[in-house]
Amino acid sequence: MVMEKARDVLVIGGSRYFGKRLIARLLAAGDRVTVLNRGSSAPPAGVVHLTADRDDEDALRAALGPRTFDVVVDQVCYTPRQAAIARRVLTGRTGRYVMTSTVEVYEYEDSPALVSEAAVDPLAVTVDLQLPWDDPEFLDTHYGEGKRQAEAVFAASGPEFPYTAVRVAHVLGGADDFTGRLDHYADRIRTGEPIAVPATNHPATYIHVDEIADFLLWAAGQDFTGPVNAASHDPLTTEDLCEALAAQLPSGKVVFRTAEEGETSPFSFARSYGMDNSRATRLGYTFTHAREWLPDAVR
Repeated sequence: MVMEKARDVLVIGGSRYFGKRLIARLLAAGDRVTVLNRGSSAPPAGVVHLTADRDDEDALRAALGPRTFDVVVDQVCYTPRQAAIARRVLTGRTGRYVMTSTVEVYEYEDSPALVSEAAVDPLAVTVDLQLPWDDPEFLDTHYGEGKRQAEAVFAASGPEFPYTAVRVAHVLGGADDFTGRLDHYADRIRTGEPIAVPATNHPATYIHVDEIADFLLWAAGQDFTGPVNAASHDPLTTEDLCEALAAQLPSGKVVFRTAEEGETSPFSFARSYGMDNSRATRLGYTFTHAREWLPDAVR
């Protein structure tokens, strides 16, 4: 069921990349948007801005005050501790909670078929709040595990908490892509420097930056719960990405070399865990085809 009236929407984070595109779409739809972040980034015009460290439960409660929301979209929930705080603070204060999760929850899968949401059941994931989630180095090397455990916190039994976890494919496109992953390839193609790939290099699923903003807007207005995969049709290989980049760099050269896992380029995968998007399709979302938007994304 799609909400048609103007909503009160809280976005936690959302200051860059597809988060800011989501906020623009919410405002264009006539929603009343509140943005909560640590204050390091100014929010766009037209929103209510709240400042708090989401890891500080008392500060989060104080910043939110008595406010309630139709929808919360959490762009920056990376750990089970953050999820536990969010659930305690927001239970009974929102009709829907949308967590931005990741394809990396499937990092231990290796399936020639596209992977469905059932491959990682949040109810079967063990939560360990004692792990060093506040250590940036630990969090960086346990990104997928942090997201898996965060999902598990929201899925656990307890007071009703209507949530969905949007498992986002690898995002491409936009002049404001801050990750540097496509730049990695473009720089090597320009100079002819070898691009490191595993001996068996598997394709992966991707989504355009504008499409994931569209998808999150759509998901905010639905009433399904649980995890949902968000990915364009057509898995892409490293070769596909480099071919598209090379078309824009006619004087460049694509050279691959085999490397050990952990030493490969950003979009090279020794495991196969592309995402099956059929649940979202059945729920009514129409995805694009990655091969159609890839040339413009790399351009």
